[in-house]
Amino acid sequence: MLQFEEYKVKLNNLKPELEELYRSLGMEQAKREVEELEIKSAQPGFWDNPEESQKIVSRMGALKGKIEAYERMSSLCEDLLTICEMAIEENDESMLEELESGYQELEEGVAEQKLSTLLTGEYDKNNALVSFHAGAGGTEAQDWCEMLYRMYTRWAERHGYTYKIMDYQDGDEAGLKSADILIEGENAYGFLKGESGVHRLVRISPFDASGRRHTSFSAVEVIPDIPDDSADFEIKPEDYEMQVFRSSGAGGQHINKTSSAVRLIHKATGIVVSCQTERSQFQNKDNCLRMLRSKLVEIKEREHLEKISDIKGDQKKIEWGSQIRSYVFMPYTLAKDTRTGFENANIGAVMDGEIDGFINAYLSALATGNWAGK
Repeated sequence: MLQFEEYKVKLNNLKPELEELYRSLGMEQAKREVEELEIKSAQPGFWDNPEESQKIVSRMGALKGKIEAYERMSSLCEDLLTICEMAIEENDESMLEELESGYQELEEGVAEQKLSTLLTGEYDKNNALVSFHAGAGGTEAQDWCEMLYRMYTRWAERHGYTYKIMDYQDGDEAGLKSADILIEGENAYGFLKGESGVHRLVRISPFDASGRRHTSFSAVEVIPDIPDDSADFEIKPEDYEMQVFRSSGAGGQHINKTSSAVRLIHKATGIVVSCQTERSQFQNKDNCLRMLRSKLVEIKEREHLEKISDIKGDQKKIEWGSQIRSYVFMPYTLAKDTRTGFENANIGAVMDGEIDGFINAYLSALATGNWAGK
């Protein structure tokens, strides 16, 4: 029964941490806000303004999810303590496996919630706009780019986030050339902001009849989604050139093949954004403006500029920069982050969206300045 006694001590030690999390996560404030939003949503004419109504519903859902996650941890802690006491009282060791798995789940939940308290940046709570770009190398790089696309969309699904395809350019033979998605949910940008950079793949190519090993590169860009009403500037029609074109690509599941696709070119910086996934040209244009605004605000913040007009053309290039992570399939399996040193040998799980270890290691290193190689 010693193991149950030990777990009982560990669980009791976790209780103060849970109480501190309750305060640092602002649970009381979140509950009050949910009550206020529920009153608003129950008022007559709530859906007269669909855009505003949807924002309220989305905010309410995010807050409820946050509250439920905390309450689930708190309840799990009490349940595990009950298991310990029952097992000790009845001298029953059959509950040990359930206790061990439950405690692991609780520890991971507490660690994730602690990390969310580190997300104090201005845009950390925002949705995330994630872009994928295949590097040089044709089919190899385009296939790798699609693998990364799947990895991040699976990660989003695992965390209860939703994602919306803004643009999708199919590869020539397989994979994709580029894609833009909007991942929606509280702290989406905060968790994903460290994923920007070059991702490197080493594997035996399925497209090489000789079975040779290939190295491929793809770039991932993550920027915060900036709502219309929070930007401190406006984009005027004279600030950009608009092009309309027919959606294209080898596959039809992602795009609508009509002449409604839109491309915007920001004249001052040369930034190009496009959207071809909506049926309406106006919807595609709105999505383009949304992406363009977010890119400009992100550059303004990154370059520490006071005004958006200070952005120069040579600053608009989002360089691939240094490689942030390697994914090796052969001769061994390993995914390793070059910045934090965090690694995971279960490459199948990583490609299936289990990248929390990398995200957590990055956020922890960001908070402490503890980078690999320092």
